[in-house]
Amino acid sequence: MRIAFVNPPYKVAFSRASRWPEVTKSGTLYIPIFLCYAAAYAEKNGHEIFVLDAIAKNFDFEMAIAEIDKFKPEMVVFESSTPSIKNDVAFIAKYKGDNPRVKTILVGTHPSALPDETMKLSPAIDFIAKHEYDETVVDIAKMVEGLKRPSQVDGLVYRDGQKILSTRPREPMRNLDDIPFVSEIYKRFLKIEDYRYALAQHPMMQVMSSRGCPNMCTFCVYPQTLMGHAFRPRSAENFVKELIWISKNFHGLKEIFVEDDTFTVDKERVLKICKLIKDNDLKIKWSANVRADVPYETLQAMKDAGCRMVIVGYESGNQSILNTIKKGITIQMAEDFTINAKKAGLKIFGCFMIGLPGETKETIEETFQFAKRLKPDMVFFQQAVPFPGTEFYNYCRLNKYLVANDWSEWLDKNGQLDCIVSYPDLTREEICQLKDNLMIRYYTSPKHILHTVTHNLNPSEITRLGKAGTQFLKYLVKRRKK
Repeated sequence: MRIAFVNPPYKVAFSRASRWPEVTKSGTLYIPIFLCYAAAYAEKNGHEIFVLDAIAKNFDFEMAIAEIDKFKPEMVVFESSTPSIKNDVAFIAKYKGDNPRVKTILVGTHPSALPDETMKLSPAIDFIAKHEYDETVVDIAKMVEGLKRPSQVDGLVYRDGQKILSTRPREPMRNLDDIPFVSEIYKRFLKIEDYRYALAQHPMMQVMSSRGCPNMCTFCVYPQTLMGHAFRPRSAENFVKELIWISKNFHGLKEIFVEDDTFTVDKERVLKICKLIKDNDLKIKWSANVRADVPYETLQAMKDAGCRMVIVGYESGNQSILNTIKKGITIQMAEDFTINAKKAGLKIFGCFMIGLPGETKETIEETFQFAKRLKPDMVFFQQAVPFPGTEFYNYCRLNKYLVANDWSEWLDKNGQLDCIVSYPDLTREEICQLKDNLMIRYYTSPKHILHTVTHNLNPSEITRLGKAGTQFLKYLVKRRKK
């Protein structure tokens, strides 16, 4: 079967395949990584594939449909997210109107969290493949070919006349080594220079060494809607084999970002990966998402194996809030981790979130002072957003703290996630103003400016920081005009 995997067009450069789907404030554009993994798995199972990232190509609806039509697919997989769901369904409806015989599948965090509601948005959606969908797409193809009944396809949402039915949840994939290298899909269908990550040197690439996160953070969308809490790693050998393939086939690539929810869940595996990188004499730069619980020995091994930066979710400087969101990290752990990461020579990107349950203006200032004390190389102060399917979303709905009445209200006019939570003692307007003010206060501090200048004297870092800084200034100007 001919299957197309499509990241639908949007009016702006929207990072749909992100934990934070929006037009980023720093010029970041994510690779449609999950679509590409699913495409690789479908091809391995005998299907002819095509991948289109209409966002990176800056295609409108008509241009994207024309490009898909060239492939003449029998089935199309469309990715979606909460802020873009109405746009994405409109695109599917337009495509289906021109191609009524082609079967359409919707995937992603939003349709996984709210499958029945999503199916009701348009009859143009034939199926939803919930949660982790690589195997589900392959099984849907067998169903369309008459080789399976709907009841035999786990993780499926479908129509039976006027009824919307769901099959049992699909068990997460266990043998991730069974999926071909996603980098091979990138090589054939994407232009890697189109993508950018503010924290990474350009051009960069995203890959995954594992799926699932065992931690229970109430706000985190991927473990609760897409990949689950079961940690499932690729073997160290398989992952490093892909790194070798990348180094041989992507000349000029500056950095690899390991897009795992938490790369450092299994510390022994991390050490093995680092040893294999060194044993194979791989000269690569890479960064990864980690928790503030990684010991010095592991951090030093990562640095020795080419790791440049670690991205860590500190979230809050208030222990009570950390406990409420089930972070499983203490303030002391975060401080110890930061000392050790700096001692190992790693750069730190610190993520902080304001507007979590229990937040006040005083706790927000605690978080800012905590960030100043830690002194990460880069910081991100962002408002908390309760994505459907998360515990945080259920909390906000139950207590009537959500102020967005429609999915289209999740983004502001510039395509950025808006402040959509308002508490009795901390309004959405205050949260929005505070998050921008914290960023300005942090980055205009003379101490931070001096630190940035003295620790980023090579051309690649200067270019990266210049691009990110320029984009953020543009964001601030647009916010003032809002």
